[in-house]
Amino acid sequence: MKTPVNPFKQAIANRQAQIGLWVNLANPISTEICAGAGFDWLLLDGEHSPNTLSTLLAQLQAVAAYPATHAIGRVPLGHGEAGTALIKQFLDLGFQTLLVPMVDTAEQAAALVQAMRYPQDDGKGGIRGMAGARASRWGRYPNYAKEANEQVCLLVQVESKTALDNLEAIAATPGVDGVFIGPADLSASLGYIGQATHPEVQKAIDDAIRRIVKCGKAAGILISDETLARHYLEIGASFVAVGLDTQILVRQTSALAALYKGDVKPLAAGDKVY
Repeated sequence: MKTPVNPFKQAIANRQAQIGLWVNLANPISTEICAGAGFDWLLLDGEHSPNTLSTLLAQLQAVAAYPATHAIGRVPLGHGEAGTALIKQFLDLGFQTLLVPMVDTAEQAAALVQAMRYPQDDGKGGIRGMAGARASRWGRYPNYAKEANEQVCLLVQVESKTALDNLEAIAATPGVDGVFIGPADLSASLGYIGQATHPEVQKAIDDAIRRIVKCGKAAGILISDETLARHYLEIGASFVAVGLDTQILVRQTSALAALYKGDVKPLAAGDKVY
């Protein structure tokens, strides 16, 4: 039985726009509801959400019922020995695509590529540890260890001025499939904390997307503003998350309460929701 093909990796390699949703609620019921909505991908967040390996596995199992939606895992960190171990565990759970935050240099990106890949008979490959049948999903695929390297997809997150300075080198790293821009942390690094839509931040984001595309790699971003999301797609972004489950819940519950309670005000379109 052949290892399943990674449809998300194929799509972004062909520059097919992939529309996603950020999932923070750490619950398989809400995640399944989001999976049924029709997004191309869901980001299951292990960095800024109260997720554990067990809660992520439960959500992966929920998303599996919706094969048109691809689950992406964001690890809480990617560097050093601890990061390598987490990457191995996320992949063993069943993720084929990972997003790794705070990548500032090509050297860090290259180390992540190694962590994502098994060693190979020809001496090439990476340092991912062998899990065999102990892995929750992959143990039933007899050639997984030889086929997995072609199907794993690495997205590195650029979210600092240092990373922008090293952007071409990061994007050119063999084994990096996509570069994701983190607007919130990037705005803070550029001196505009909490102002992701500041003109200077937007100028930097536009420039970064164009530079990533010029390097021949897929560019991605998270933005809940429809105008900006469509703009990023127009200038070449391949994978764009257009909302967050927590933000949707906050806005919709506030709006519903405001319909019936005079002392509750609905959130305006420009109000920040984190």
